[in-house]
Amino acid sequence: MEAAGADYIHVDVMDGHFVPNITLGPAIVRAIRPHTNLPLDVHLMISPVDPFVKDFAEAGADIITVHPEAGPHVHRTIQLIKGLGKKAGLSLNPGTPVEAVDPLLADLDLVLVMSVNPGFGGQSFIEGALGKIAALRGRIDRLVGGSERRIDLEVDGGINVETAPRARAAGADVFVAGTAGFAGGPAKYAENLRRLRGA
Repeated sequence: MEAAGADYIHVDVMDGHFVPNITLGPAIVRAIRPHTNLPLDVHLMISPVDPFVKDFAEAGADIITVHPEAGPHVHRTIQLIKGLGKKAGLSLNPGTPVEAVDPLLADLDLVLVMSVNPGFGGQSFIEGALGKIAALRGRIDRLVGGSERRIDLEVDGGINVETAPRARAAGADVFVAGTAGFAGGPAKYAENLRRLRGA
């Protein structure tokens, strides 16, 4: 994927509790780290999240994204991530209102809009995500203004050549493409990313 032109490696971590699937843990992030210079964008879909943040930071995560529902004090979680020298992200599920980001936006480096219900790949894009992306784009632009401060607006779920341009038009600037990125195996990665970028 790095050779194919990816900008980040997005790592989905699921615990079978916060979302209905189980994936990987800090040991896998640690194993991936020596094999790429790309930022590891680690999305923690786990609860409680706080006890594991340090483990993922030490394993090599560059960005750690959490959900406001994954612990009792999400502001403290964001402070923990930043205190470990990592970029902090907040993820909004389809049922999480945009307003959940308001008390935290000034401390964030990334906002992730889930355009599917998290837990499984291959799902269809939820149309309501477009309005959420647009609302967040406005909030981010008002906060950063003309400064050099950057807050990525990421979208994850059902991203393909049809949905990516619509999410881009709504204001997203980082796209997670699991199914569309990996389709066809390694020989197709570069073509897949080229088609997504072209769209």
